Amino acid sequence: MRAIAEVADVVVATQIRNRQAIERAGKGQARVVYLDTERVARPLWRLGLALRGGPQMGWLIQNLLEYLSYLAFEMQAARRFGAALRRGDFDVVHRLTPMNTLAPSPMARGCSVPFVVGPLNDNLPWPPQSTQVAQREVSRLERLVARGLPVARRLPYLRATFTEAEAILAGFEHTIASLPAAAQPNIVNYPDIGFNSAVFNAPPRPPRERMTVLCVGRLVPLKQPEVVVRAVAASEVLRRHRLVVVGDGPERPALERLIADHGLAGCVELVGQKSQAEVGQMMREADILAFPSLHELGANAVVEAMASGLVCVVFAYGGPATLITPERGIPIPPTSLPHLADAFKQALESLVMDPARTRRLAQAAYQHAMTYYTWEAKARKAVEVYRWVLGQQAHKPDFWAEAT
Repeated sequence: MRAIAEVADVVVATQIRNRQAIERAGKGQARVVYLDTERVARPLWRLGLALRGGPQMGWLIQNLLEYLSYLAFEMQAARRFGAALRRGDFDVVHRLTPMNTLAPSPMARGCSVPFVVGPLNDNLPWPPQSTQVAQREVSRLERLVARGLPVARRLPYLRATFTEAEAILAGFEHTIASLPAAAQPNIVNYPDIGFNSAVFNAPPRPPRERMTVLCVGRLVPLKQPEVVVRAVAASEVLRRHRLVVVGDGPERPALERLIADHGLAGCVELVGQKSQAEVGQMMREADILAFPSLHELGANAVVEAMASGLVCVVFAYGGPATLITPERGIPIPPTSLPHLADAFKQALESLVMDPARTRRLAQAAYQHAMTYYTWEAKARKAVEVYRWVLGQQAHKPDFWAEAT
């Protein structure tokens, strides 16, 4: 929001519950209008929390329950800004959030100015290798709900949201492929992730004999932190270096037992959950990010690590498969889970034993992140989309085209 407001005249309409967070972070040049739909939204949010079993689980259930919340919000926005839209006070309506494809936008149909939706990032299937992990991560209720998605997608306004929008920003191929065929000509591949360069940046790193490998994420089954700890446990080479695991969750006791059983206390640290600023500092002090997560739509931690000058070793599925290529990191092809720890072991060993290669890959990753994923770069791409839907630019924007 703040970055787009630096390159366009922006009015943001948002739910009143976001007021405190926006005012704490700052709104920049944007004008913000708060709409109160809590009478509808709050009960649905509470019901979703109860059904999901906690705030970190069951997002599909929450997305479906909030269908009515999104209808209420957008209808209130239409009443608040309808006259201004008809007068021509605005050039474009951009439905920026939510990022899932189950949120209806009634304004897409009949909007008096071009309507843009996204960036969306949704509909990534679980990889075939992860059946057991998926069963641990996804509740029986959510699996049941997922079976009803074809019916849910026929709810009013959902299809029109994408077939009537002049532009759809969709992150990564898994989202693009899931959208209606009629919408494909208007889709711009525009990943939803980005980073704040004031928090995540790459200072010069002096050569050091003992490298630091960072693992960042919730300690839950899908993130697979155990993979990296087992990689270190199996390697005399990696034991001479340092692994720092950032995050917390139900897998922590198992990791603590694994560290104790293999005598890893001198080289593996579990530091718990950290603030964004603290993670940024830890990334500046590390050399490598190990990211074995099996099901990542976008992977903000990966792009933040790239921006911090780290080499990333990732499970190449979903968002990480686009972010990390052999030219700027080490993507581990999807493999059976018993072989994953060995694959990470070999990749990490290859990096700590070849500092020159590590620095080369880190520099390439940093340049890629700075070119495409700063909020400022993404704001400029958003303005290209606005110009395209307004007929001021002939060709459809290409997210991957460098600015000239």
